[in-house]
Amino acid sequence: MTDPTRLDGDPGEGILSSLEHMDAGERAEHDAAVASSVAPTRVSTVAQGETLLAVDGLTVRFGGLTALDDVSFDVKRGEILGLIGPNGAGKTTCFNIMTGVYRPTSGDILLEGRSLSRMKRYRIIQEGVARTFQNIRLFGAMTALENVVVGTDARHRTSVPGALLRLPRHHREEKEGVEKAMALLEFVGIADRAADKATALPYGYQRRLEIARALATEPKLLCLDEPAAGFSATEKDALSELILKIRDDGYTVVIVEHDMRVVLGVTDRLVVLDFGRKIADGHPDEVRRDPAVISAYLGGAIDEATPAVAEGDA
Repeated sequence: MTDPTRLDGDPGEGILSSLEHMDAGERAEHDAAVASSVAPTRVSTVAQGETLLAVDGLTVRFGGLTALDDVSFDVKRGEILGLIGPNGAGKTTCFNIMTGVYRPTSGDILLEGRSLSRMKRYRIIQEGVARTFQNIRLFGAMTALENVVVGTDARHRTSVPGALLRLPRHHREEKEGVEKAMALLEFVGIADRAADKATALPYGYQRRLEIARALATEPKLLCLDEPAAGFSATEKDALSELILKIRDDGYTVVIVEHDMRVVLGVTDRLVVLDFGRKIADGHPDEVRRDPAVISAYLGGAIDEATPAVAEGDA
């Protein structure tokens, strides 16, 4: 039987073999990830600067707690937007609404004019929103290559019977998916570890792998949730370079990040939340000197020396 970690021969064989040997729970988890990974091809013909995502009057309440209070902002096509604020400001709640984890109490999220706020998570990703997570979520028993292929599987047009019968079209699409996955591993700088199990990768490589899997869906909007968490200063510098590279490749990025050194190094614009309300929106140089932002950050303008705020946002 073909070794699923091998990259030679028919690359699709290894992927299929690994799926065939999953138990029911593992296969269900894989299928859920596939369903949530499909997205249409990124549109590159529209000029940068147009509104891609609009957050309109977003309010979120959990019982008596108002996590977000009438928050509005937009994300321009081709920019890196930083969503920041002190601990408990509402950043993660806003991020989770944008990606379909929660539904708003009122208000809306519009992607290219289409409402996302009542869509299921897999439909939001089909519309073109992909994300990474604070706590890395990879298939540990699968190789790095297989993890990224998961992000391409649901884009295949072969029917279920066609896949089961291993028809030529299925073979071709599997091969194309593996080639695309390898190109993405090269893009994020870990192609040399393609055959390694995800759990065997260093922590920083696992972060890059999760980004590659998100990019495999060809998203219109890539949402990065605390991508620098647990990184050394050197690793943060390398991550910043990768995020800028992703933007330069035509993607639009929203980043929730506590580390101000990373945020100020990559963002084109900042939206600042405090106690569930938007208190600033603009260029980083302007926002970091805004009196409301200075007050929220306890008396000093945010800069590269500002300590990372503790994780665990409301």
